[in-house]
Amino acid sequence: MKYLLIFGLTIAVIWLWQGKRRSSIADKAKARPPKPQAKSHARQLPATEIVACDVCSVHLPQTEALIGGHGVYCSEAHRRQAEG
Repeated sequence: MKYLLIFGLTIAVIWLWQGKRRSSIADKAKARPPKPQAKSHARQLPATEIVACDVCSVHLPQTEALIGGHGVYCSEAHRRQAEG
């Protein structure tokens, strides 16, 4: 019975000590100013509009599309097919 009482008191002391330790860590974290976000070294590319081919409906960037008299095409063959 004596050992059970000593064990219980030891567990209670450890539990109280851990509780105080956790609250002091949380208080320090709240008091510390937030770290600035690291700047990304990745290069930001400008947004590119996506268009669909009028023949096959393949989506491609507008910079790679062929613009014909009747619409936008993904290749010269599709432009010729649509425009005759």
